Amino acid sequence: MASASSGSRSTGTVRPPVPGRPRDTSRDLAILEATLALLTEVGYEQLSMEAVAGRSGAAKTTIYRRYRDKAALVTAAVEHRSHATPPEPDAGDLRGDLLGLVTWLSQQIAGQEIGLLGALFTGMRSDARLAEEMRRILRRDEAAMTDEPLRKAIRHGEHLAPRAAELFAEVAPAIIVHRIVIAGEPCDEAFIEHLVDDILLPLLRSH
Repeated sequence: MASASSGSRSTGTVRPPVPGRPRDTSRDLAILEATLALLTEVGYEQLSMEAVAGRSGAAKTTIYRRYRDKAALVTAAVEHRSHATPPEPDAGDLRGDLLGLVTWLSQQIAGQEIGLLGALFTGMRSDARLAEEMRRILRRDEAAMTDEPLRKAIRHGEHLAPRAAELFAEVAPAIIVHRIVIAGEPCDEAFIEHLVDDILLPLLRSH
């Protein structure tokens, strides 16, 4: 031991730390995709780490190393899925920017599996941690949608109602979901213009 230590001091060599095993991103993807598929098929209550392990081919211990519980796993899967970016507000006026934003939002909602949305809503009622995380994601996504268009509108002289961003987030997605899920109708151009002209613009502009 002494001679080895002495040799190390005499050469001044410091061994670099041995890097850990790199994380397998393909395994991460398989876990998240399996979670989303099972969530749609069996719902949140019946979803289990064991089932995700079986579907993804990952060991259950691997999943628990990455995610401390089911709520954390489902949150990560939803984060993985919700990566779309809202359009830049470049129409030149509030109406044009809202038409672009509502068109994009309706496409995003229409692309979601109804079973997945239902499973998440049910899970949020029974699991407080999941509900907290889903609301965090929703608040973040709502801010990404509305902050720049509404700031731009104010810079261009629009007088907006207090809490305009919150009003948009409360009303627009709810009406789009009702149109797609309850009414079973498409969000076509006429519907989007109706939503913007007859509902959102009167609501967002101060009187």
